Amino acid sequence: MRLQDRVAVITGGARGIGRACAERFLADGAKVVIGDVDAAALAQTEAELAHPNLRSVVADIAKRADVVRLVGVAVSAFGRLDVMLNNAGIARNQDFLSITDEDFDTVLGINLRGAFFGVQEAARQMIAQNTPERRGGVIINMSSINAHLANPSIATYAISKGGMNQLTTTASVGLAPHGIRVVGIGPGTILTEMVASAIMTSDAARRAVLSRTPIGRCGEPREVAAVAAFLASDDASYITGQTIYPDGGRLILNYTVPVTE
Repeated sequence: MRLQDRVAVITGGARGIGRACAERFLADGAKVVIGDVDAAALAQTEAELAHPNLRSVVADIAKRADVVRLVGVAVSAFGRLDVMLNNAGIARNQDFLSITDEDFDTVLGINLRGAFFGVQEAARQMIAQNTPERRGGVIINMSSINAHLANPSIATYAISKGGMNQLTTTASVGLAPHGIRVVGIGPGTILTEMVASAIMTSDAARRAVLSRTPIGRCGEPREVAAVAAFLASDDASYITGQTIYPDGGRLILNYTVPVTE
């Protein structure tokens, strides 16, 4: 129960990695507020998890007011905010030259601007609730290996995650005096609905991904959730400004490996 009585907000919590993180945090003793723009999926997740320490809020993180409301629900329901997981994000698979202004603004607005709102609003609450006996908190930004890899078919996503890494580093320095740690997670190819629709679109695409993954398989959302639980806990108390990459070895590989399945 490494997160016993910690209060966490998780954006994009209705499915995929966000839902897996909510399940893991609850199992580790946390009180959790999940936010998502998909009201139906959010209601389904809350009903399926059926946990007394879970709340859900329909929220569009591209709007600061919705992020403020998410934080407010955590405080009103559970008294404080200890962990903010900026997980919500989207990806669009398209030719680089076909990207429109609307495409760029939408993806950056959710993936980067929304994360910026999350960092700011969480930090403001964490600072306001600081006492000599209990201070600080943890902010986790969900990045991607595509912050480093050049993949023009998901260019706006990659650009947003590159910006998110810099958001993590700059915020970690700016918020350290308040006892707030800011860290990131950069997953490789994880089997979520977004990956299925934007990346694993054919057998050729699947084989291309696996040929660049030494472990030889895609990751599971629960494996990312385990990293999030560690970073949110006191076990990671001396880690800030870093992004951890659960990627099956993807980033360290400079050649492809045979696919045998």
